[in-house]
Amino acid sequence: MNKTFYTDLAAKGLRAPVGAHLILHTHADHDAIILNGKRLGDVVAETAHRFNCPLAIPLMDLTLEKDALLRACGIPEAEIESHHFAPPSASLENPPRLPPLVGELPEIPLVPRMRATCDAIAHIARAHAPLLPIGMCIGPFSLMTKLITDPIMPVFMAGTGLTAGDDPDVDLVERLLALGEHVIHRYLRAQIAAGAKAIFVCEPAANLVYFSPKQQEETGYAIFDKYVMDPMRRFAALLREHNVDLIFHDCGELTNEMVRRFGTLNPAIISFGSSRKLWEDTALLPKDTVVYGNLPSKNFYAAQLTTDAVAAKARELLEKMRATGHPFILGTECDVLSVTGSEAEIMSKVDAFMKA
Repeated sequence: MNKTFYTDLAAKGLRAPVGAHLILHTHADHDAIILNGKRLGDVVAETAHRFNCPLAIPLMDLTLEKDALLRACGIPEAEIESHHFAPPSASLENPPRLPPLVGELPEIPLVPRMRATCDAIAHIARAHAPLLPIGMCIGPFSLMTKLITDPIMPVFMAGTGLTAGDDPDVDLVERLLALGEHVIHRYLRAQIAAGAKAIFVCEPAANLVYFSPKQQEETGYAIFDKYVMDPMRRFAALLREHNVDLIFHDCGELTNEMVRRFGTLNPAIISFGSSRKLWEDTALLPKDTVVYGNLPSKNFYAAQLTTDAVAAKARELLEKMRATGHPFILGTECDVLSVTGSEAEIMSKVDAFMKA
């Protein structure tokens, strides 16, 4: 693939919600579907056709890598959802167990949901041409934040210059970053082998909650580069090696310098949250990277956000992005989640921006 494929879609005025979760939940047995690769692939294809989109965008479920990693670390299944690692403490009679180092783990097996996702990609490639099969993964930094109780302080302390040898909390963060990158690489390779032609890499925690803007400016974004950009550069290199396109997503609060740094990954598509003014971000990004977004899909369930307001926001985005001349695909800031009892409300918001 090359970027022209995506810039051509932008030039044709493509509009594309991340809507597989919404369509999945129109099926009564959705819990069974997510474990069946063929049926899951059919749902992703159904979503693409429902919204007249050639991109087979999968579920934006960012829990799978945590599940696989904790199982490989021997955490009991019943504890996986709530488990957080902690550094050892001399004050505790039974100190918590540190996660292993990367070299101490055997090959990390894919969990059933991961295998179903890979099978869905393969099914789309076989049975739903010419849809573009797309994979999905979380970024290492965002995965790390799901694995400890309070990642904010050790990230800040690392930004002051403390190393893993100086502080056990920094050591834990860096150990988990390495483990996270390891399991995500495993999952990426499996999706590539299944036939993914692009990967949606989601790093929503790489934002102002975890990275002090003042500290980053003072240090030249050194810890942001180490914890976020360096792993992402390795991901981008892996995808280039296999001729797979990068779709980069971060819906968090960002500085302009964070946006500029993400642009250096040279993604085919870049996606930001509704806090960003996309028409201003175009000056920070490569001219041939398609900007995607960023309607407030997290609030589509709310009656206070009317369909008229969504349509107006869509028209504003289209008008301002056309004025920049930058390739743009109108879409959502994140996935469009199905919320029980609000299905019709949510779909009305999607239809509003698709028709605006």
